[in-house]
Amino acid sequence: MKRLCMCLLALAPFTAPAQQHTVTLDDLVQMARAWAEENLGEDVLNALEPADEEEARRFLNTLQRQLQGEYVIDLASLRQAARTMLPLLEAHHETLPYALWLRPRIDLLEVAEELRLIIPPPDPSTATNNTPATRNPAPERKRALWVRKYATRAAPDNARQHVDRLKAIFNAEGVASELVWIAEVESAFDPRARSPAGAVGLFQLMPATAAQYGLQAQPLDQRLNPEDSARAAARHLKHLHNRFGDWQLALAADNAGEGTVRRLLQRHQAATFDDIASHLPAETQLYVPRVEAVLLRREGVDLRKLGPPAETK
Repeated sequence: MKRLCMCLLALAPFTAPAQQHTVTLDDLVQMARAWAEENLGEDVLNALEPADEEEARRFLNTLQRQLQGEYVIDLASLRQAARTMLPLLEAHHETLPYALWLRPRIDLLEVAEELRLIIPPPDPSTATNNTPATRNPAPERKRALWVRKYATRAAPDNARQHVDRLKAIFNAEGVASELVWIAEVESAFDPRARSPAGAVGLFQLMPATAAQYGLQAQPLDQRLNPEDSARAAARHLKHLHNRFGDWQLALAADNAGEGTVRRLLQRHQAATFDDIASHLPAETQLYVPRVEAVLLRREGVDLRKLGPPAETK
């Protein structure tokens, strides 16, 4: 674990938000202290030495916060740190679930870097309260990048053992079976994946969502069971589609929260995902077009053309 601590210390400059120009060591220490009581599971914290605990919290919480931030381009600043962090997390049993969560999200950081390189920065002198110096790329540009990224990518090795069983569960719940490929985006089909915020399993269900659909956390966390996780995920997606009437908005609500999507639609008098995309959290802006690209690659289907959920007994 000493190696983990030292490497995280070396990565400190990479964890600064893209909008922030200079960050001192004191700044980093203060940030770490401010986040010291957040998010990571107690099993990991108990396994880490005090210094390791603080540094691990800092990196994972920085990434989690940037994913929930306003600007997609800001994610690019964490790309190198995440690449270096991944094998360190993979090397320890206690932190492996977080590595399994991080691995598919490195793609988000790489796409953010591609967007940063192809979009010229606006002139800060022209920014106003209504037009900030940093802007988010259009949804069409994000879709094109994801389609290109997945054009030749094979499915995760774990997919084969899960897909057929998960499709049967989605069908039984009246939800388009193609949507089981959401698990590729969420966890690369590894049920052990765990986020810093507490989401677990193939479909990264948060505790409250899991409980809403009858999953128990004790004595064993049922989110770790692929079938139980899939059933809850299908029911939740069905609920969200019934609420918003659109798969893009349903996926946005699944990622960012139902309340977030509802408020943005009302605030901007909008009706579609593209209407509110630039106002959603950075992760969600990339998540929805990524799922679209995965469905196109794996099933040859357009998310927007999938039928609505069917009623079941």
